[in-house]
Amino acid sequence: MHLNWMALAVPLFTSFILLEYYVSVKKNKSVFRFDETISNLNVGIAERICDLFTTGLFFYFFDYLYKHFAFFHFNATPLNWLLLFLFTDFLYYWYHRYGHRVNILWAAHVVHHQSEDYNYSVAVRVTTLQAVFRGLFWSFLPVLGFPAEMITMVLLFHGIYPFFSHTQLVGKLGWLEYILVTPSHHRVHHSSNLEYLDKNYGDVLIIWDKLFGTFKEEQEKPVYGLTKPLNSHSFLWQHFHFWLEMLLSFGQQKSWRDKWKVIFGRPDDLNPEHRTILEERLLQKPTGDFIVNKLLYKVILFQAVLILIVLFFVILFEPLLSGTQLTLATLFILISVISNGAMLEQKNWVFYLDYCRLIFLFLFLSTLPISIYISLFLAIILILVVFAFGTAKRYYQSVLYQQGIFSKN
Repeated sequence: MHLNWMALAVPLFTSFILLEYYVSVKKNKSVFRFDETISNLNVGIAERICDLFTTGLFFYFFDYLYKHFAFFHFNATPLNWLLLFLFTDFLYYWYHRYGHRVNILWAAHVVHHQSEDYNYSVAVRVTTLQAVFRGLFWSFLPVLGFPAEMITMVLLFHGIYPFFSHTQLVGKLGWLEYILVTPSHHRVHHSSNLEYLDKNYGDVLIIWDKLFGTFKEEQEKPVYGLTKPLNSHSFLWQHFHFWLEMLLSFGQQKSWRDKWKVIFGRPDDLNPEHRTILEERLLQKPTGDFIVNKLLYKVILFQAVLILIVLFFVILFEPLLSGTQLTLATLFILISVISNGAMLEQKNWVFYLDYCRLIFLFLFLSTLPISIYISLFLAIILILVVFAFGTAKRYYQSVLYQQGIFSKN
């Protein structure tokens, strides 16, 4: 049976996140917050499931460039593996540097920097669009003459190493600080301290930052997150707020030159008041006191665990799933992470998302003949909810959000 063993990355990285949490509790260091961690996992889950549709495309894209446009043809010798690693890390440095200084690239990368925590869960906070932009920079590798198979192997390592630099529990690492991107270096990169902004872009090697003048040693304690905090755990807002800011700014420009600068200019050039305007129009922040509902947190945690389990099995059995089954499973997962983010914001429209999830689950199970009884049971629930939609919604909200105690949009 042909399986996708890349699914093992899900329990592997989840285990490291849990281990870091356990060690932080033992050391009495508060580096995890529930809402931030769930938000980070939501983004990472969405990226992982969407990558099923993009990873293979990039392999064929690299292979096409190598076969038709390569200047040289490097064989898999030790020296060429080393050269490929150096070129890969060098190109990542420039992608990452431009990702902070060009609006259209920052729109994809900003999600990674929104968390005000700094731990292993932040490492998985990567969007698929960010991965696509990064892949476009790496498309120089096959043109130089490295085959797609070699590039894929190096990128696998390149994707694993940075995970371990996202932690506050590891101090400075002696002589390694001169060569590698250590947790200390990357803490600087993720901080919003003025003296740390736009520093330490390296992914594996810190030498590029030292060569090109963007290195900064960790001295003052970092404050994590954006210079203007996002103050939202909404999955949709996290992904699209900067795109909307660009769109608002683009529409206000008079000349095409200024419109062009909105797309390819620097993030600092955008009017910071645009975020405030959009927040007032779209976020509809509640005015009453926020009351912690323990049941809600249990539901969110249960959903997060469930989504991770579903993600693992969808990736594992991806080679055996039809296009329809994979699409339905992907939609179920994406709606689930949007729902979890909206629950953190205690939005009432989560009810509609959960109803849609039931529909996609029903459709997916309907493609599996062994689950006819489960499908029939779900179909009955869907029909009953339709006939009592308003009552079901009110009951759902009263149980989940304890409505009547407070009100939310």
